[in-house]
Amino acid sequence: MLSLFFIISCKEEKKEVKPFESAEVIPVKTASVGSLALAGNISASGLVTTENETTYSFKIGGVVSGVFVEEGQFFRKGQLLATLDETEIRAGLNQSDLNVQKNERDYKRATNLYKDSVYTLEQVQNTRTGLDIARRQKDAVAFNARYAKIYASSDGFVSQKIANKGEIVGPGSPVLMINETSHNNNYLLKVGLTDTEWASTKIGQKAVVTLDGYPGKKFDAFVFRKSQAADMAIGSFQVELKLTMNDSKPAVGMFGKAEIQTDHSEDFIVIPYNSLLEADGNRAFVFVVENSKVKKRPITIAKFENSKVFVQDGLQKSDKIVISNSAYLNEQSNIKIIK
Repeated sequence: MLSLFFIISCKEEKKEVKPFESAEVIPVKTASVGSLALAGNISASGLVTTENETTYSFKIGGVVSGVFVEEGQFFRKGQLLATLDETEIRAGLNQSDLNVQKNERDYKRATNLYKDSVYTLEQVQNTRTGLDIARRQKDAVAFNARYAKIYASSDGFVSQKIANKGEIVGPGSPVLMINETSHNNNYLLKVGLTDTEWASTKIGQKAVVTLDGYPGKKFDAFVFRKSQAADMAIGSFQVELKLTMNDSKPAVGMFGKAEIQTDHSEDFIVIPYNSLLEADGNRAFVFVVENSKVKKRPITIAKFENSKVFVQDGLQKSDKIVISNSAYLNEQSNIKIIK
């Protein structure tokens, strides 16, 4: 009796499972892709410098008697910056002066002797030549003496102090590294560009610069200079942007970022951010509607801007893409387009 009941129960549980007459329909929202022409602005970064970087040195060697500025100190045009000990210089000037006086006496005596027919004309000419040489030697010593002092040739500041009081320096040895500034408009941002970016920039093009030392501030700039040769050390082409700093005085070497506005523009397909699938770097997928079905298509992303995605390739202007319920879809899904 018990076994009969078990058999009847099994028969009741065994029912024929019929397949669905139609697969589940997934409602989705779609959107037509748009296009937008974007200016091909160039993003770059670099370090702050000034228009003219100069090394100050003495023309002659000697003992440094004084350096009157420190690193980072600003100075004015014509200001005395450093001097050499003048003991040896004054001795040289006195010696050249005495040499001139001696040759003047020799020439005067030779002239008188020539009048008395004691000296020949050649002897007089030789003493005259000796006098001229002595005078030129005195001029050279006096010229060198003037360059035993370093004066600022323009407004600027000291970026590096190389020599100090009491040191012995040779002719032309660096004493001060300076950066010139003129009315605070000589600051530059030196950036490195690729060869394509370098070719698309022109002198005078505008740019916007931000500096890490001045968070939240933007400075106007323009392309001031373009290097005609690649920097072999870093493998890029140097472009210098001249900054309008107003009352700000940045430090040389400060890091900055620039957005250079070029004349080049490019058309991009624009899609919503929520239409992306499996985004990885500049690669992603979207679902495109084709004949009431969806097809998963790979795309290349050019850039993101808020909730917009600029697509470099993979889509056409006539495509319609899915912008909702993408996570529940595959290429076999039946869809229903809703508004």
